[in-house]
Amino acid sequence: MDRISRIFIYLCLCAFVLVMVVPFIWMASASLRQPEDLYSHGVRLLPTDPETGRLSVTLNNYREVMAQLPFGRMFLNSLFVAIVATLFNLFFNTLAAYAFARINFPFKEKIFGFMLASLMIPFYVIMIPLVYITKNLGMYDSLWGLIIPVCMSVYNVFLIRQFIIGIPIELEEAATLDGCSRFGIFWHVIIPLSKPVLAVVGIFTFMFNWNNFTWPLVLITSQDKFTLPLGLGMLMTQSGSKYHLLLAGATITIIPMVIIFLIMQKYIIKGMTMGAVKG
Repeated sequence: MDRISRIFIYLCLCAFVLVMVVPFIWMASASLRQPEDLYSHGVRLLPTDPETGRLSVTLNNYREVMAQLPFGRMFLNSLFVAIVATLFNLFFNTLAAYAFARINFPFKEKIFGFMLASLMIPFYVIMIPLVYITKNLGMYDSLWGLIIPVCMSVYNVFLIRQFIIGIPIELEEAATLDGCSRFGIFWHVIIPLSKPVLAVVGIFTFMFNWNNFTWPLVLITSQDKFTLPLGLGMLMTQSGSKYHLLLAGATITIIPMVIIFLIMQKYIIKGMTMGAVKG
């Protein structure tokens, strides 16, 4: 690759990063402004005073959103749902993926094909039957009702299965000769070698459950069980949306996602690039 092509690629990547990052910078900046300054004097990335041009920062928006909403309770609800759902997803999806990748059983390929075909069914088609089933199981208006129905993901099973297929089967045969059981092979061989793909699946599952709004909206009715997306939705009323509070709440909401990404980015990048460098 010549120098001009490399420079062009770098410029495109920088432009892409700016497009993705600038809205988050503006959101965090706008959350530190007075409500009347949000849309005055054009778009500004820094919370500056429109008259003097100096930095003008206020934490009143954060104090107000904490006072108007049971923010701590909703934060813990979202954290509980996201963490437990992610752990269940990682365990059960990896078990299913290992079975489809390594165990021979009748109609395995047809079952897996039907599972993949289900990805074409929109969630809104099955949402009402899912609510009905959840209600009959006694999980309506409960945090477990937000967790149990999302414990499995066909896409995650497919992703992990493709990764496990690439693991040399000789490692499992060696573990079998050492007297390791099928579950022992899964736990001591497959799981450690699958850390990159599990990191990718884990962070995206956490993000989905942390940001999920539709499913909690139809399932949760008690305010003490609200998650953060539902709580922020309470700030949008018929009398008008409180955008300064929405921005402050949204800024707090993305903090766990940033922390998780910074911790797991090594595994995420490795998992995304492993298939590209293989062979």
